[in-house]
Amino acid sequence: MKETLILFICSFFIFNFLIPNVVSQSDDSCNSNLSSINSQLPFDTTSFNCNSVWASQGFILRYSKTGPGEWSFVLSAPNSNSNAYVAIGFSPNGKMVGSSAIVGWVGSDGLPIIKRYFLGGQSPAEVVADRSNLQVGNASKALTSPSRIYLAFQLTNTDQPTNRIIYAVGPSGLLPSGPPNFRLVQHSDYISTVLNYATGQTQTKGSNTDSLRRSHGILVIISWGIMMQIGALVARYMRQWDPIWFYSHAAIQSLSFILGVAGIICGLVLSNRVSTDVDKHKAIGIVVLIIGCLQVIALLARPGKESKVRKYWNWYHQGLGRVLIVLAAINVFYGISIGKGGSKWNAAYAVPLVIIFITSIVLELRVRLRD
Repeated sequence: MKETLILFICSFFIFNFLIPNVVSQSDDSCNSNLSSINSQLPFDTTSFNCNSVWASQGFILRYSKTGPGEWSFVLSAPNSNSNAYVAIGFSPNGKMVGSSAIVGWVGSDGLPIIKRYFLGGQSPAEVVADRSNLQVGNASKALTSPSRIYLAFQLTNTDQPTNRIIYAVGPSGLLPSGPPNFRLVQHSDYISTVLNYATGQTQTKGSNTDSLRRSHGILVIISWGIMMQIGALVARYMRQWDPIWFYSHAAIQSLSFILGVAGIICGLVLSNRVSTDVDKHKAIGIVVLIIGCLQVIALLARPGKESKVRKYWNWYHQGLGRVLIVLAAINVFYGISIGKGGSKWNAAYAVPLVIIFITSIVLELRVRLRD
C-alpha cells in the first residue's frame, strides 16, 4: 500500500506539473501566429496552411501559394541545443538521393544559416551546397527564437512543388562545415512523407526510428510501468493462497524483467540514432535495470522462512522493489515527454496506473477490516 501511494503521488506530480512544463517549452504550434518572429519574416504568413508534419521531432510546416508559380514555406523545428541542423527535402520519388533540400542551423557565432543542397548520392562529396533542382527565390531566411529555428523560403517557376517531402535532423554536435563547401554530415533521423497541398494532410511513408521508438515505449510501459506493480500487489494481497501467490509473483516479475530488458535494449539502440538529449532518461533506465538485476539475484539467494536473516532479506527485497517501481513510473512519464508522445501516450499509462492505485486501496481496506 505504501509503495503504491508513493508511486501515485510521484506520478500525479509528474503528470500534472512536470510534463506540462516540459511541453510548454516549445513556443510554436499551429495555433500560434509566429508573433515572436513575424516582423522578421520575408513574407506574410497569416493565411498559410499549417501542419504538424513530424510530431516526434516537433517539426511544423506552414505553406501557401503566394503568387503565379510561387509557393512560400516556413519550416519550424526545435533548436534548444543549437547544435544540429534541420532540413526539408523535395524528392521526385520519395527517396533521399535525387532530392533537393533546404537546410538550416545555428552557426558557431550564434547566427542562423540557411543553405540549399542537391543530394546526388549517399557520400558527403555527392551532397552539394548551393545547388538544387528547385528554383529558390531570393526571399530565403533562417530565424531563431529561444527554442526554435525557422526556415523561410520560396519556390518559384512551379505550379505545385512535388508532394513527396522528406524531413531530417542532423546528429547532435556535428554541424555542416564552414565555407566554401559547407559539407553536410549524414542525418541522424529522417521521415519521408506525402503532402496533400489542398487539404494540408500529411501521410507518413517511413522513418528509421519511429517503429523502434514505439517498441521501446510499449515494452517499458507494459513491463516496468505496469506488470511490476501488479506483481507487487500479488505479493502483498494474495499471501493467503500459499504457495500460489509466490509462484504468481515470481512469474509476473520474471516476465516483466525480460520484457523490460528488451525495452531498455531498444532504448539504447534508439539513443544512438537520434540527436535528442536523453542522458537523464537513459541514466534512470540503467538504474532501474541494475535494481531489477539485484532483485533477480536476491530471489536466487532467498533464505528459508526459518532463517534469522529472512527478516532483513524481506526489508531489502521490498525496499528495492518500491524504489524500482517509483523510478520506473517517473522514467516512463519522462520518456513520454522527451519523445513528445502527447496526451495519448500519457493517458495510456496514467489510466492503468490509476486503476492499480484504486485496486490497491480496495484490497488494503479489505486486509485492514479482516484484521
